[in-house]
Parts: sequence; structure tokens; C-alpha cells
Amino acid sequence: MTAPIRAGAQVADWATTSQDEADRERGREIRRREERLGELHEDLADLEDDCLDGDDGACRKAVETRREIAAIIPTVPVERD
Repeated sequence: MTAPIRAGAQVADWATTSQDEADRERGREIRRREERLGELHEDLADLEDDCLDGDDGACRKAVETRREIAAIIPTVPVERD
């Protein structure tokens, strides 16, 4: 009689994500975002140099890169008095 209950409990355990698992996944996601931001900042520095040298294509790509950076970085509301 307890076998169906145990099986149901096991299925529930498999179906739910533990807090520890969720924390690990969140940590992995943060590391991926930080890595991507590092790559974008490096690319942006190169593009800005090329843009200053007169490369219009690099200027356009720099704008796109800045937009991607802005999309990744969460905005924090600023309190004003």
C-alpha cells in the first residue's frame, strides 16, 4: 500500500528543482553573462579604436555592441528626492 505513495513522492522529487540546484544554475547563468560581457567589452574597445580611425562600419558595430551590453546588464532604478 505504501509503494504507490513512495513512487508518487519520488516523482515529485524528480519533478521539482531543489533550492541548491536552482542556486547552482543561477551561478552558472551569472558566470555566462559575465563572460559574455567581458567579450563584448573587449570587442567594443577594438571597435571604438577602429571607429576613431574613420571606419564607419566599426562605428555602427560599436553601437550594436553597446546595445547588447545594455541588454545584458540589469538596470537599477535610481531613487530621486
